[in-house]
Amino acid sequence: MASNQFTITSPPTDAISALKFSPAPDSTRFVVSSWDKNVYVYDLRDENGAAGEGKLLQKFEHRAPVLDACFGATEDEIFTAGLDWDVKRIDIASASQTVLSSHDAGVRSVVYSKEYSMVISASWDNTLHVHRLAGDRSVTNTASIPLPSKPFSMSLTATKLVVGMASRALHIYDLKSLSLLTGQSEGGVAPAKVEVEPWQRRESSLKFMTRCVACMPDDAGYASSSIEGRVAVEWFDPSAESQARKYAFKCHRQTSDDVDVVYPVNSLAFHPIHGTFASGGGDGVVALWDGIAKRRIRQYQKYPSSVAAVAFSSNGKYLAIAISPGYEDGKDDLTDGTVRIYVRELGETEAKGKGAK
Repeated sequence: MASNQFTITSPPTDAISALKFSPAPDSTRFVVSSWDKNVYVYDLRDENGAAGEGKLLQKFEHRAPVLDACFGATEDEIFTAGLDWDVKRIDIASASQTVLSSHDAGVRSVVYSKEYSMVISASWDNTLHVHRLAGDRSVTNTASIPLPSKPFSMSLTATKLVVGMASRALHIYDLKSLSLLTGQSEGGVAPAKVEVEPWQRRESSLKFMTRCVACMPDDAGYASSSIEGRVAVEWFDPSAESQARKYAFKCHRQTSDDVDVVYPVNSLAFHPIHGTFASGGGDGVVALWDGIAKRRIRQYQKYPSSVAAVAFSSNGKYLAIAISPGYEDGKDDLTDGTVRIYVRELGETEAKGKGAK
């Protein structure tokens, strides 16, 4: 079956900062955060449950641009982070918004660990906030962990959290250790500050600023990307044998008048079934990669704007691609450009690795 692509109606009105599918089995719901101060919830299914061309279910206004969003324990719970400095929980059914904690600067990333019922946010105030949630989804405690530099991207597995920061620093935390932190927080009060040693400290294999980190679905490692058109693939196992497997490669480069123009790799996402991954670049291109075979599987047609985010659905059948203008497009006014969300219904073997059976 060949892939089938369609465009989502009612996209955001300003640059897209993040796009995430619900992790619930076979869910076709996804959340999008935007610089237009809103978070959008879409579903690919219509009222009868048939997969259609997607519809906007709800949108939630914030006080400032929203930089990240993710789903929680169910597809009716989302968490948001942005330039209002707050980390929020939104209950989609009741449309209620609750502040979990407030940072001292913009909040760049937010992730949810279902294994530990834990929300983790990373802010430009150089801290992580770790929020433990009770069964009624209230915050039982919150801890603040200092970071050595400004965080740019964050991703987690069932057991690990990877934080990509300025100065090419990477911290890998053990989620079980984070879940044992104590501290008190009520209604957004500043959380208790605690010193926590990361499980591993690493320096990025890439020479330039980290743009994105994404963890492998099998909990074995992660990929990271830089502003300079490169992706690195690494494994958690600290053994010399495992570390010798890590590598980096060039991508998202276009030749113009015999000049190699390099673009940032803005987004990475792993396929939940095949373990291959997608990359989205400032060149408006999305490519699929087999990280084990070290080969590109395919590259899609060029999109009309920079690729801001890519994400696979939990069953691996859909690939969502968010585009919005970036500074690499040569524009100072980023509101004057194409903001769209495309969804590709993938063919059965479209995202399979070269060596996959």
